[in-house]
Amino acid sequence: MSHMVYPTTNFKAVEQMTIERGDGIYVYDNHGKQYLEGMSGLWCASLGFNNAELIEAATKQMEKLSYAHMFGGKVHEPGMQLADKLSAMVPVENAHIFMGSSGSDANDSHIKMLRYYFAAIGKPEKRKIIARERSYHGVTVAAACLTGLPINQTNFDLPIDALGILRTDAPHYLRGKIEGESEADFVNRIVANLEAMILREGPETIAAFIAEPITGASGVIVPPAGYYEKVQAVLNKYDILFWADEVITGFGRTGNDFGVTTMGIKPDLMSFAKQLSSSYVPISASVIPGKMYDAMVDETNRLGVFGHGYTYSAHPLAAAVALKTLEIYERDNTFAKAAETGEYLQARLAEFNSHPLVGEVRGAGMIAAVELVADKDSKAAFPDGKVGYFAANACQQHGLISRPVAGSSLALCPPLITTKAQIDEIVEKMGKALDDTMAFVQQQG
Repeated sequence: MSHMVYPTTNFKAVEQMTIERGDGIYVYDNHGKQYLEGMSGLWCASLGFNNAELIEAATKQMEKLSYAHMFGGKVHEPGMQLADKLSAMVPVENAHIFMGSSGSDANDSHIKMLRYYFAAIGKPEKRKIIARERSYHGVTVAAACLTGLPINQTNFDLPIDALGILRTDAPHYLRGKIEGESEADFVNRIVANLEAMILREGPETIAAFIAEPITGASGVIVPPAGYYEKVQAVLNKYDILFWADEVITGFGRTGNDFGVTTMGIKPDLMSFAKQLSSSYVPISASVIPGKMYDAMVDETNRLGVFGHGYTYSAHPLAAAVALKTLEIYERDNTFAKAAETGEYLQARLAEFNSHPLVGEVRGAGMIAAVELVADKDSKAAFPDGKVGYFAANACQQHGLISRPVAGSSLALCPPLITTKAQIDEIVEKMGKALDDTMAFVQQQG
């Protein structure tokens, strides 16, 4: 057994599969077995595996300039080009880009930049951040405080209150509704809860509201119609910034360039990672509006330096690979193709609504979840995650990698290059796994 401390793993269940190589949308274990990578690794390998163009871009950059930093006025072309490319792409006015290596550090950087900005404009008390229940925003100390999943907080003694993190309702109608409540009434109630909390805390103390346009680790929750429109109206009313965590939904995943486009959101801040480089090299981006950057310029001059940055901020290798990834997306019309293929994926998965174990199929574009329930009529959930884990393992036995999330939901997030024929393969393998799971549930009583 390796001396590795494994991430997000039960330490009594380590080293269960060794992935040895990947090609296209498939990976292979050390026994030669093929698996369709239905999760794009961790929601990230958008262009699949062994992409020759990305490998070539990385090789050329390594040969030319393997490393350079951006501290103290030193710059390099790949980093500046990537910042300019992203600024032109995102729906944020005069966007400026800070870069790191992960979605967690992108969100940490945003927390610090929000505080820096409001201090610079004479509002240091405007520092609280509203995050939602069942959200996922990372696992570093600050990002884990934003995250609303118990497993990422238990035993870590996180400084949630000290950081001023507030919590509001998850917009999941199936699990959050009151008996007899319509979707419209559900939206009105949880938005009213949000506004009441803002008034209770004091709008002058709240900097931002963070949300994944469509969630990932919490179960691929797609909010009901009207939710974001009403949330944004409340935020605008009280001068609170909308911070879109696009680490999963960015770059074609939902069938559009960004999740905010799919969900009709006008963001002030955006966080990116994962599909920015198709996960070939770690990189992240924290997007701030021009008004924030402009207000910080004189403050950095007064203090002598902007005291935040990473050794690997805008690493030239990562920036070069990200630039090539964005070039491929644009050249190959990847987002539009993913929209078409995603529509097919959602339609095929909807066929599972008739399965006796399935309570809800949800998603948008090339991200989805199939929620398994203990009772199909009442939609009662299973008491723990045992059934979800069995179902994911059954998928794996049939050569499909999915992921159990939010108890008993099976998440899917296949590479954007997946074809309709390969979606049929996903559905076939998942169908067999669901039948195996049904037999397991009946056996267990």
